[in-house]
Amino acid sequence: MFSWGENTRDGFGLVKSNDLVKANTDGCVNVIHLKSPVTHLSAGNKVVAFIRNNGKQVSLARMQDDKDERRITGKLKGVECREKILSLSCCDAHIILLSEEGRVFCLTQSSNVPSPVGNLNQVIQVACGDHHSIALTQDGKVFTWGQNSSGQLGLGEGEPSTLSPQPVKSLSGIPLAQITAGGDHSFALSLSGAVFGWGKNSAGQLGLGDTIDRPAPAPVDCLNLKKTVAVSCGGEHTAVLTKGGLVFTFGSGRYGQLGHNSLRNELRPRLVAEFWGAKVTQIACGRNHTLAFVGSFKKIYSFGHGEQGQLGNGVKMDQSVPLPVQLPQDHIDDQQIEQTFAGGNHSFALCSTTQESGKGLNDSNLGKVTQTLDDDIINRWISDCDSKSWKTIQKEITKTFSSASCLNGSFLDKSRDKHYQTSLKRSGLDLSFARLAFQKLAKKNKVLAEVEDVVQRILLPSLSKDPIGVEGLRVYLIIPELLRVLLKQQCRIDIIGAFVFAILRLNPDKFQVLEGLWSTLPDTPFRTLVKTFHYVSAEYLRMVAEGCAVKKTFEGTVKVMQRLYEVNCNRRIKIAASNFHINRANSMLQNMLNTLVYYDYQNLPEDFFYSVHRQSCIFNTEAKCIVYKLELKYSFANHGLLAFGIPTIHVRRERALEDAFQHLRQSGHDFRMPLKVKFQAENGMDEGGVSLDFFSLLGRELLTMEPKTLEVYEDSGLAWFTTSGGGITDEFYLLGLLCGKALYNQCVLNLCFPLALFKKLLGLTTTLDDLKELSPTEARYNYSAEKVACSMCWMKMRSLLKQWIWFSCTKGKN
Repeated sequence: MFSWGENTRDGFGLVKSNDLVKANTDGCVNVIHLKSPVTHLSAGNKVVAFIRNNGKQVSLARMQDDKDERRITGKLKGVECREKILSLSCCDAHIILLSEEGRVFCLTQSSNVPSPVGNLNQVIQVACGDHHSIALTQDGKVFTWGQNSSGQLGLGEGEPSTLSPQPVKSLSGIPLAQITAGGDHSFALSLSGAVFGWGKNSAGQLGLGDTIDRPAPAPVDCLNLKKTVAVSCGGEHTAVLTKGGLVFTFGSGRYGQLGHNSLRNELRPRLVAEFWGAKVTQIACGRNHTLAFVGSFKKIYSFGHGEQGQLGNGVKMDQSVPLPVQLPQDHIDDQQIEQTFAGGNHSFALCSTTQESGKGLNDSNLGKVTQTLDDDIINRWISDCDSKSWKTIQKEITKTFSSASCLNGSFLDKSRDKHYQTSLKRSGLDLSFARLAFQKLAKKNKVLAEVEDVVQRILLPSLSKDPIGVEGLRVYLIIPELLRVLLKQQCRIDIIGAFVFAILRLNPDKFQVLEGLWSTLPDTPFRTLVKTFHYVSAEYLRMVAEGCAVKKTFEGTVKVMQRLYEVNCNRRIKIAASNFHINRANSMLQNMLNTLVYYDYQNLPEDFFYSVHRQSCIFNTEAKCIVYKLELKYSFANHGLLAFGIPTIHVRRERALEDAFQHLRQSGHDFRMPLKVKFQAENGMDEGGVSLDFFSLLGRELLTMEPKTLEVYEDSGLAWFTTSGGGITDEFYLLGLLCGKALYNQCVLNLCFPLALFKKLLGLTTTLDDLKELSPTEARYNYSAEKVACSMCWMKMRSLLKQWIWFSCTKGKN
């Protein structure tokens, strides 16, 4: 082990002083030949701790003041631990230990006897700042405890300090690769390289572009798509390492610890340019200094505060650019640096002669990440589910499928690092892998039934309504692939209903992000999504028709269907609208139309027709016509069926259009009511025939009225609007009302409009094909003009190309 920095008591007591080798004449780096290897270590402001004998022994040395008020390293003390210790982290004065069993213990300044921390178990990582601690569990949960003066616990606004571990709820659902802390700030890193920071931000150490503290995790958007693989925190600065070996630093630059050749603070991540071209494989931050290891060079670079010799350059002064640590070449040649550590005013490098070079801090520290599902686990579940190990398998299934974090990290698209490209339009998932995994689970009904139970009973009710980041929404894309398999096994549809309510619980902004992910899904997963909700919507509709009390669930599933329909309308490659239609609705609505009597319509719920219109995506044209008839009868039932209760319009046959416009201009007209027509000087009651005659007259008059409102194109026979008669007038609005009244009275207004009109009404974009339908002659002219324009453009480009070739041939040598 190499060590340099604040270690007045040479070797920390790990070896006798006469066995300590000075790396060079100025003694800036010590070489410690260990009889029992150190597998992990950590240094805080007042304590240094080592794991020895493969985790069976923990040794620690506390910093003390001597008679001259100089800090020295106290005597090395051993700590007896009942469990094997895998890793540890030092706070300002106390130490957090993580055992092989996943339990967490604490060593305080007053006691060297490890005491358990809360009821934490299955912990895979621990990290400490000055006065707070963090733990990451196997199922992706993050717990924090300690001081919360600057929000470093990430529990939210106004939360007090606490000695018992508390869950950081806003990180639920994020599959994490690393947690880290330093000073009074903290960070979490996802499997897809998303970085979240919280706590003190006085020097910009959170990289958010300001100096405002954050009481809850906030995404560091500047690091998106950078492929971050490791984060390290100092007292008031932070360093980030990417997969490509780039280093970004931000926060306090007071001592040069950012490596930018300046003492200025950086509020956003800034690339350390000195490492350009050299692939850094490890980073480590002390209180005010930074280390970076370049494996290919076998060199450790340091920068920042150097008063205690923590830079290892032989000069106890600050340094604002990365320079190599003066490691002894004669000791380096036969050694391989495995891990570098920095903490407080100390620096270390652990070496080995038997392991591969450059395994690195990021590999060893991140070796245990949020548990995920893979082929090996699934194969074991299937093969062993009928053996005595079934109870163990049940526990594993519960642990995996009750955690959104586990599922969100299980099916990443790692081809060409696509999961690092996760964004508002990219989920980073390989859903084909998810489909194959769930198909394999279906080989054993026993396993699939257990998965279904855990998902419905634990996972779906626990999903957050406000997940942080896109990664927290991946579960909403994964579960439909599971539901697809379950539906094939004739599962109960209750689980889909629970999934629907989980989606509808999402905050509106998060639902909008989910819709963005839906819009970019490949065709097969999107069809699976639609088929799943289509099936359950049809089933709930059948149950509604049979009188079952599932109306609320039915409306919820169709709400999701409607949102999917709207997403489909904006997709680059759309699926047919018929995929959303529930044909069973036709017979149900027709039966309702035929059997309901007058008083039944009066007893319909007030929101019946409103909810039907909101769910229009599930109805085909025939069903929508039936809904219209139902609504018409409902109006009769609520406004009276007698003729004198229905508005009657008196018109002159020779001036039917003028009288109709005058009637519609009257204020207070209820357009929801049917219309009765009475021609002046003619006898007879309107039982439907008079209205048909009236609207037939209107159709003829509209085409001949002056000034013209409509124009019929001779080559297509279709009508379109014209403003040649003096611009837009209220006749256009009244024309729309007449069309609506004709539809409402189930009459024909003989006006042939092109498809473009209905596209306009629906807000859809019209194309040249729509013009071709209305006026083929004009469309051909426009096409020819466009073709000519393209030909002229090509001729000009060809001329320029000839000039360029001539120039290249004649003067290219110059």
